[in-house]
Amino acid sequence: MATFVNKPNQGQPPSPGGKSKKKKKPTQNAPAFDLSRELERISGVDLTRIDGIEVMVAQTVVSEVGLDMGRWKTEAHFCSWLGLCPDNRISGDKVLSRGTRHVINRAATALRMAASCLIRSRSYLGAQYRRLRTKLGAPKAMTAMAHRLARLVYRMLKYGQQYVDKGTEYYEQRYQNQQIHLLQKMASKLGFQVTPARGLPITPAQV
Repeated sequence: MATFVNKPNQGQPPSPGGKSKKKKKPTQNAPAFDLSRELERISGVDLTRIDGIEVMVAQTVVSEVGLDMGRWKTEAHFCSWLGLCPDNRISGDKVLSRGTRHVINRAATALRMAASCLIRSRSYLGAQYRRLRTKLGAPKAMTAMAHRLARLVYRMLKYGQQYVDKGTEYYEQRYQNQQIHLLQKMASKLGFQVTPARGLPITPAQV
């Protein structure tokens, strides 16, 4: 770590050793120094602010992908390199199989592990993962959330953006507004009009 130069933090001031949370008992293989602060020093951002990404996950991702995100033109290219994008096999306009490419990548594995930790997270990402898990099942939801985490990591490392969690309540309200907007659109096509029950106002969808 000492061989890496400091990278200025383009967003918020350096955080005091990562997110404020209850300290866990150090494991046997835990480093004897503040790894979170060192990773923030060399990258300019604190990846552990992203829910689910612990310091060892952040270290694995940085050690595998490096700090120069210019090697990937867009975040979509980055996710494809990690093997977290759909790779449907199509022949004659017929989908033969669905899934992602089989890629052996320690960074992708670490992001999948981080995604699985969101099951009990009271955060925006946690609420999103639980809804996807109910809809798609655990394996597909884990890959989808790992894809989401990869995009956040790309933006933070390339543009110096700081991640700010909006909370579970924001996600649930946004999802409800989207469902209301969808119902209004479907009803309008059928010649009907949706009215709120008991005089409650319908909030327009937030885009």
